Amino acid sequence: MNPSPPHPTKQSGFRTALQYTGIPPSWLDKRPRLPSRNWLIFLSVTQSIIAYYAYDRHQSRKIRQEYVDRVKHLAEDPLQTLDFPRTVTVYGAKWPGDEDWDRASRYFRKYVKPIFVAAAIDYSIIAGKRHGDLAIRVANDIKTERRVALGLDPPLTTAPARGMAEAKRRRLLEGGTVIVGRPAFKEYMAGLRRGWTESLEHFDQDERLSRELEGDGHFDEPEISPGAGPSFDGLADIDAEPLPTPSRLPPSPPPGIYSPLSTAIRPPSPTPPSAPTPGRDPGKDVRPPIYLPPQPPLLLVPFVNLVGIKLVPLMIWDFFNERHKVRAGAEAAYRLVSCAVRPFERTDLDFDTSAEGYYKSSTAGLPTDVQKERTEYYKKLPEKLAAARALARGEREPTKLEIEAPPPTEVELRAERLKKETRWRADERGWELVRSDRPVEWDDRWEGALEVFVDPPVDHWE
Repeated sequence: MNPSPPHPTKQSGFRTALQYTGIPPSWLDKRPRLPSRNWLIFLSVTQSIIAYYAYDRHQSRKIRQEYVDRVKHLAEDPLQTLDFPRTVTVYGAKWPGDEDWDRASRYFRKYVKPIFVAAAIDYSIIAGKRHGDLAIRVANDIKTERRVALGLDPPLTTAPARGMAEAKRRRLLEGGTVIVGRPAFKEYMAGLRRGWTESLEHFDQDERLSRELEGDGHFDEPEISPGAGPSFDGLADIDAEPLPTPSRLPPSPPPGIYSPLSTAIRPPSPTPPSAPTPGRDPGKDVRPPIYLPPQPPLLLVPFVNLVGIKLVPLMIWDFFNERHKVRAGAEAAYRLVSCAVRPFERTDLDFDTSAEGYYKSSTAGLPTDVQKERTEYYKKLPEKLAAARALARGEREPTKLEIEAPPPTEVELRAERLKKETRWRADERGWELVRSDRPVEWDDRWEGALEVFVDPPVDHWE
């Protein structure tokens, strides 16, 4: 006796309708179930990370908008016809150990600039590409202004535009100076001291260095031992005058080109009697001022650049906590916009010292690296110099490789050496300014002359 077939299960109308859509019946028979343990862990972690990231960015926008709303009414104030907007100067320096020299400027643009834009404050950014560049720029700008003010140099602007330049200068003094990070602060203070205390004498840095390098012997002719080299006695008897040996013949530079480095071989021609002798630069006798003139107030913006594999955990934490940097940048900008200042104190020289703890450990060996590079260069220089002189004097024919890629001439080697020494010495001096164990430069005559922006009262604009 055959068993009776099972009674068909009663299907809902929705399921019956889905069967006629072409969906496989096996898909309709599946029942939902919880994911496996591993999938639950993965989904929980992923959703938590995404949610935290979204929350952080939402808070960042909220904080920025809060400070924008506080200052945007300042952009509605009308300006006079010939007036300028409030202007600030932003200084950023290269972070030790990071080849990307523009990190400080990008930090300002991302976290501080939006508040300035909302308040209609103009700005100009000055960034140093190498250590010490910012100090040189600040010092040179101050010396130029001092020379113009003393009448040693003509004004940089024409008479009709002089009034506008004075108005712009006044707005710069009212605007302030923004210093981003500890390295920029050290370089700015060093440039400030040099600009107001060093001599105003004009001189050519390259010419001074070239004269200093003349006596180190790296481009001297090698001594020729007696009996060495070809004999020119027969040629010397023709005119009854001795000819210089080939090793003493100077290289022939291209006509019309004078290199200050070539004075070790070819002394400069004397000044013609008719040519006037330049007088003594009067800027050399100018004494530095006793007191520092009025300076724009300083806005000190903390900045840390995380570089190196050891700081990857902090980089990850930084990525998911950007709201803290947004708040710090907005608060700093708000201090400048509100114009609340106080006198600069000696304790302010310790600004952002904790940031120096994030320098890469390899930066301590920068002077050693420079010296190693210098040693390697001077080790290879005699061979290059001998080849250049031999080819210039025709002592040998150039090789096939030298024909395809001509080696540098002696004039080019001297110019290359000047360029390298300039860079090496600038790197050494610049590192001496920003290294972590060096204090910020200070002059006691500045006491009470500088000001820094501070947090305004709570009811400043309420």
